Amino acid sequence: MRPWSSVITEEEERRYEAAGFGRSGGIGTRPALLIIDVQYRTVGTRRLPYWEAIEEYPTACGDVGWEAVDHIRPLLAEFRRLGLPVLYPHVAPKNADTDSGRLAEKVPSIMTIDRRGYDFVEEIAPRKGDVLLPKKHPSAFFGTPLVSHLIDFGADTLFVTGCTTSGCVRSSVSDAFAYNFKVVVPQECVYDRSPTSHAANLFDMNAKYADVMPTDEAIAALRRAVSADAARAAGE
Repeated sequence: MRPWSSVITEEEERRYEAAGFGRSGGIGTRPALLIIDVQYRTVGTRRLPYWEAIEEYPTACGDVGWEAVDHIRPLLAEFRRLGLPVLYPHVAPKNADTDSGRLAEKVPSIMTIDRRGYDFVEEIAPRKGDVLLPKKHPSAFFGTPLVSHLIDFGADTLFVTGCTTSGCVRSSVSDAFAYNFKVVVPQECVYDRSPTSHAANLFDMNAKYADVMPTDEAIAALRRAVSADAARAAGE
């Protein structure tokens, strides 16, 4: 069972397969980890169901966000153990005078978040040496120096985590693909307020732009890729 099995029909999957979609893009030799928008405004300061979480922050996804945090933690620990780059694209606190724009027209509640809501979730918060990338728009690439950092790191693969699956994750994944990065989406490490949208977007990303896989498989693949690269380097 894949995360989209209850949403995407067997017939639809057959159509994509017949057209040649969904092949694996693989993992390169220098992965980097993106943790997108995992802030209290997207999960809430406590582990609560959705309808209770939005009483604190209307943009919170509630308990599904916290479940994703629990899966991001071991992935992040592995990136740190391997000495690989970790980057945090995130929405910075909004200035009501200058940051309204189209987003505020579509989602007025995003302009009501207090300062605490923009703090990174403590369990997976950045530390010294991580790259912080404030952004104004959904994609982690748009209007940020993300590509410059990735070039500096020599990165060829992005592991993309965070939220929302249908919004900032999806747009960042498609832009990463457009820049010719290999992309992995550990499926339990992304979250969305809509289970249906979450599932459909995971299906579509896996078909077109990324390898969507369980987190434990992503961690195992990460280890294999880094070990293989180390073995090649030792043999040179």
